[in-house]
Amino acid sequence: MTSTAEKATRLQELHAAPELLLLVNVWDAITAKVVAETPGTKALATPSHGIAASRGYPDGEKIPRDEMIAEVALIVRVAGDLPVTADLEAGYGDPGGTVARAIDAGAVGANLEDRMKPLGEAVKAVEAAVAAAEKAGVDFVLNARTDAFLKTDPETALTEAITRGRAYLEAGAANFFVPGKLDEAQVARLVDELGERKVNLIGVPGSIPLARAQELGVSRVSYGPWAQNVALTALAELAENVYAGGGLPAGTRRLN
Repeated sequence: MTSTAEKATRLQELHAAPELLLLVNVWDAITAKVVAETPGTKALATPSHGIAASRGYPDGEKIPRDEMIAEVALIVRVAGDLPVTADLEAGYGDPGGTVARAIDAGAVGANLEDRMKPLGEAVKAVEAAVAAAEKAGVDFVLNARTDAFLKTDPETALTEAITRGRAYLEAGAANFFVPGKLDEAQVARLVDELGERKVNLIGVPGSIPLARAQELGVSRVSYGPWAQNVALTALAELAENVYAGGGLPAGTRRLN
């Protein structure tokens, strides 16, 4: 088995590579197995919203940290030699301790949300997470996330994101995550200001094409809760079809 340190190095390499890193998020053992066994998969990522929903909790650190870490550990086990990056929300009030727990569970990367807290407070959270990884001796891929495009005025979101991105990268974050529906000009500006292979996006309906994201110098694209929504849409459509007198869709594969 590949060691945690080796997986961390591999995840760093995948983020720095010229090829766009694509992460289809998984939220439990069977989704991890299916995606891990799909040709082209290079790493796995967990969505905090997806894990919380699968265990009956709303998003926003409502799921206890112990339960979140336990699910991450299970996904790491199923992932085998593939590196796993975990969504740790805002760190549960203890970003350093939460990252340390995630590393103990085998994760080699994490998202850390700022929730648009005051910049100084958000930077301290990044610093605590980075220090925990350094103490563990792991080249951890901390993906510092800003909610600027989700929670601020659209007119100022880009400027705010750039300011926060610079601060988080200077504090030791490996990458910068900007969820939201960004247009090509916004993505290009972020990459120009923060550096190539440093900006990460989320795939949402209407996102810029993946090929264009790679051309612009984006590091990775993940799918957060949308991967789970694709699966749930298929389940809802099956139920609707069955109740209407139909059956299983043609082409259904046996994946478990």
